[in-house]
Amino acid sequence: MASDSGKSKVLDKPRRKTKSAPSYLLDAQVGFTLRQVLQRHATIFVSRMGEDLTMTQWAALAKLFEKGPCSQNLLGRATAMDAATIKGVVERLVKRGLVETAADPEDGRRLVVSLTPDGKALTERSIPVAHDVTKETLSPLAKDERVQFLALLERLK
Repeated sequence: MASDSGKSKVLDKPRRKTKSAPSYLLDAQVGFTLRQVLQRHATIFVSRMGEDLTMTQWAALAKLFEKGPCSQNLLGRATAMDAATIKGVVERLVKRGLVETAADPEDGRRLVVSLTPDGKALTERSIPVAHDVTKETLSPLAKDERVQFLALLERLK
């Protein structure tokens, strides 16, 4: 049975540049760093939110609370989810009794998604917790850095 102990030593040493292969340090790449920050945020979210909600489910509930009933397609776009992802999220929230769907009276092919009374109550209860999750995620930054960081992220969207 092979051991991984040798592999970690190899990963600890950066390769030297060669003429044929330019240097690429994963730790210096924005996508990798953003993923690490997202993983930290997700850990905080799961530990604080409870309610057995995923981040995507919370995004859908929060957006419906903010905007009111809307088409499933619009909800997906408003929460940065593709069609397949938002479909699964909505289906799971319907099963939990937190949202309901109905055919759009103007276009029967379109589904309108809305919060149920239980979904609205859960969202209202969870908003202060969601604020705490954001506060904890940003806690390593000073107040002015938080504002600047969020503004910079907006520019990168």
